[in-house]
Amino acid sequence: MAVSVVDDDPILIWGAGAIGGVLGAYFARAGQAVHMVDVVQDHVEVMRGEGLQIQGPVEEFRQQLVSDTPASLRGKFRRVILAVKAHHTDEALDALVDHLSEDGFVLSAQNGLNERRIAERIGSERTLGCFVNFGADWLAPGRILYGNRAAVALGELDGTRTQRLCDMHALFQTVEPNAVITDNIWGYLWGKLGYGALLFATALTPESMAEAMDSQAHRGVYAKLGTEVMQLAAAARIEPLGFNGFDPKAFATGDQGGIDRSINAMVEHNRHTAKTHSGIYRDLAVRKRKTEVDAQMGIMLELGRRYSLATPAIAALCDLIHDIENNQREQSMGLLDEMLQRCA
Repeated sequence: MAVSVVDDDPILIWGAGAIGGVLGAYFARAGQAVHMVDVVQDHVEVMRGEGLQIQGPVEEFRQQLVSDTPASLRGKFRRVILAVKAHHTDEALDALVDHLSEDGFVLSAQNGLNERRIAERIGSERTLGCFVNFGADWLAPGRILYGNRAAVALGELDGTRTQRLCDMHALFQTVEPNAVITDNIWGYLWGKLGYGALLFATALTPESMAEAMDSQAHRGVYAKLGTEVMQLAAAARIEPLGFNGFDPKAFATGDQGGIDRSINAMVEHNRHTAKTHSGIYRDLAVRKRKTEVDAQMGIMLELGRRYSLATPAIAALCDLIHDIENNQREQSMGLLDEMLQRCA
């Protein structure tokens, strides 16, 4: 049942792909004035005309949305949600800052630690953190698959509780009723980096997230990746938080029994979604474009050098993803075998 949030103060959503599209459609249906921005002209025209179609097992509906490309957008906005791929963050910020009002702020509904980059550009006081784990895919212009519900959290970067945080939380509850306010948004973001490292590994293969992660022969790959990210989090003095099966403490301590239980729980979670493959997989196999590997895992390599921590599994993962991007390798379970050798 749709929740009503009547609000005529337009919220700008920059990036109308999987996550941004779901957010915009739900917000608008609930009564929130929404203005979408996307670089794909055909997508913009469909959203303006017949409307954005949300499909999948969670819910199906069509929602007409005010939409523009960056070139045609006019006006300034108090609230901006940035929902582009992590490696497009700088480009998007270059374009959107002129549309941010003096009292405005940007909320990052992205993967990675993009809040750091946004804060560098506009100030931490104008940056709001967000963690989104529900499954969604951009299928075609005007079509988004909403594959499953999952954890959503919002928080100020300094952990305080503000009115704008409460207001945005109420808005996000129109999409995910169980969305939470947290005083440790960095913990959620780092937790997702750990989870995300495992999902990057599943994208080395043609298998679904659940099937690839369930491979007993390759548990060592997933254990090593999760452990490296959690060790980096500890060096950065972050306390990662768990969600949807991911257990940060098990990976941080190398508790093999806990890691196995955590992976089993993640496998089970991913068996119950219409989004069977990760967004990284779709970038490689379907959309044939660059992934977020440098913007997410590449940053982990930089931090490893800063903290003098070895990250062989993350380095191998980045190398193999780059090879697939450059058409030098094909996705296969054999790449996980190579990961095992390089992680040893």
